[in-house]
Amino acid sequence: MRSPGIDLTVACWRKSSYSDGGAGNCIEVAHNFPTVIPVRDSKTPHGPALVFPAGGWASFVAAVKGGRLNG
Repeated sequence: MRSPGIDLTVACWRKSSYSDGGAGNCIEVAHNFPTVIPVRDSKTPHGPALVFPAGGWASFVAAVKGGRLNG
């Protein structure tokens, strides 16, 4: 979901703990928005970001942690 009404210039980005630490598979998330979670590719920090509803992101993270997305 893209959300043009969100000002990402104030985002506090952090690298996902599930990124492998290498140059190829890194995402960053910003948790300083109350209702949404912006996500971006750490290799292109000035590129686009995807913005997910906070509840949907929480469900996704729980599924990853629970091993339910091993595809």
